[in-house]
Amino acid sequence: MNPFLAIDLPALLIAIAASIACALPGSLLVLRGQALMGDALSHMVLPGIVVAFLATGKISSGPMLLGALAAGLIGAGLIALVRRAAKLEPSAAMGLVFTIMFALGVVLLETEAARKVDLDLNHALYGHLEAALWLEPAIWSDLLTPAIWLTAPRPLLMLVPVALVLGLLLVLTFKELRIASFDPDYATLQGFRPRLIDFALTAATTLAAVAAFEAVGSILVIALLTCPAAVARLCTDRLATHITLSVVFATVIALVGYNSAAALETSGSGTMAAVGGLAVGLAVIVRRLRLHARPPAAGPGTGPDSAVQPLRPGSV
Repeated sequence: MNPFLAIDLPALLIAIAASIACALPGSLLVLRGQALMGDALSHMVLPGIVVAFLATGKISSGPMLLGALAAGLIGAGLIALVRRAAKLEPSAAMGLVFTIMFALGVVLLETEAARKVDLDLNHALYGHLEAALWLEPAIWSDLLTPAIWLTAPRPLLMLVPVALVLGLLLVLTFKELRIASFDPDYATLQGFRPRLIDFALTAATTLAAVAAFEAVGSILVIALLTCPAAVARLCTDRLATHITLSVVFATVIALVGYNSAAALETSGSGTMAAVGGLAVGLAVIVRRLRLHARPPAAGPGTGPDSAVQPLRPGSV
């Protein structure tokens, strides 16, 4: 048995696939100023996932997805209800609902029934990337056999199709997403439905969070949703370039994070999140240096202390 093929390669591939799957919807959430929505969804789906585990008695992709989507829809409805009933700001209502639903998920994880289904609290909250094993490929040439990829670990078989589907949907609906994200009124005049697009983005984010759940857990997935997109946002103001860079930076963060975890003998998902945070900090420093190196421009808001501006309509 080749130790790298059996232990490191599947974990590395899962890390990359999880990062890319989360970066695709995450890039739009960051641009729309809805990064908190990704945080909320990653927490709100936990009780749905736990209930699916309890109902089936095993880890299964289908029930997991259905349970998470149901929890996400219930959470979205509760947020709207709390906003109207208590007249709270959207962020306050969102924080209240996702905290309560996340706490409910943690309580369910600690029940006796959950222990019988072999649910582990640390695994559910922080993931267990290192648990992925792939014993079938003995030598590198085995990877050239298509059939052997069907024996890959379950998280990889779930994450790769999810990343491909999200990428394809993003390409096919790029025009609608661009207009609805930055000019909802114009989108309505063009016959688009911004609320339907918002719902689709919420569903895509939920799908990515559920797919990455087993690898990085329900807490650290927020780092995969936001960090690559935040780094890309500091590098460009063009939408297509931003999405592309988000995927590139997601791959780099996964590679550096997992290899750093292997060298330091620490948690793979935790180290990936830390590397993502460091990448954002480095991008901020580089941007500041570049702005200070430029000659001063006329007009307000164009100096080195100006913040990252929203995407211009002509730049998307």
